[in-house]
Amino acid sequence: MNLNEEIKKLKEKKEVAILAHYYVEGAVQDIADYVGDSYYLSKMATEVPQKNILFCGVKFMGESAKILNPEKHVIMVDEQADCPMAHMIDAKTIDNIRAKYDDIAVVCYINSSAEIKAHSDVCVTSSNAFKIVSKLPQKNILFIPDNHLGTYLSTKMPNKHFVFHHGYCPVHQDIRMEDVKRAKQAHPEAEVLAHPECSIDVLSLAHYIGSTSEIIDYATKSGGESFIIATEDGVLHKLRSENANKKFYLVNEKQQCLGMKMNTLEKVYDVLNSMENEMLLNEELRQKAQAPLTKMHELAE
Repeated sequence: MNLNEEIKKLKEKKEVAILAHYYVEGAVQDIADYVGDSYYLSKMATEVPQKNILFCGVKFMGESAKILNPEKHVIMVDEQADCPMAHMIDAKTIDNIRAKYDDIAVVCYINSSAEIKAHSDVCVTSSNAFKIVSKLPQKNILFIPDNHLGTYLSTKMPNKHFVFHHGYCPVHQDIRMEDVKRAKQAHPEAEVLAHPECSIDVLSLAHYIGSTSEIIDYATKSGGESFIIATEDGVLHKLRSENANKKFYLVNEKQQCLGMKMNTLEKVYDVLNSMENEMLLNEELRQKAQAPLTKMHELAE
């Protein structure tokens, strides 16, 4: 059985749009209708004509798609696929910090649960965080949950006072400064391209810092021929398919998100057959979480 052909038939028969993140395996990216980073996928979820969305990603992405599209059926390839960082902050912590400031904006990285979004003022992604926070009138910014992205933003926005949380992405946390230095020694001609979820000392060694899609764009447009990639290894599929004449190296062997890698071609086929794993949200929670996501899209334009 040719899985790719069977998946194509099923998605057309059942009117399903397949959305996939750059971090899932290459075979899944290849059968998707739309492949991108968190911001692009949240935007496409609102624009696809199909009433059924199959999300190849992790839980918070499916939640975001459902929050923005209550009338659509959002189905997860694997409902156990999750993002550890999304659970590294709780509502009580947010409320306690908010109470300490008269003038504070709670800025929530999209890598967070629906409950946390509901307690926030605006959501951001790594590609639009600077633009959005720059537009906020508040001087004080509680940035949750990713400490590394928040710290990086604070270096670019000295006019704002940032309050941080200790959350992090385990994959980017495991990209160490000494690993980057070793990679640079092994490939001295290569530019280092890093995601801002990496620690600030790793970012200090980077030639370019950007979101997943921005890293892909930079490498594709660059005159350089070799690059050290400091983000999840799923991005290599797109990089290599669009840049056959360029070389890409990882920093270490740990650059894999276990949640993202739970999305397999076999599971895509199975769930298209069963149409199970639908994302369901309490309507009151969905409405509360919708406001900061909608505000993100408005400010990002």
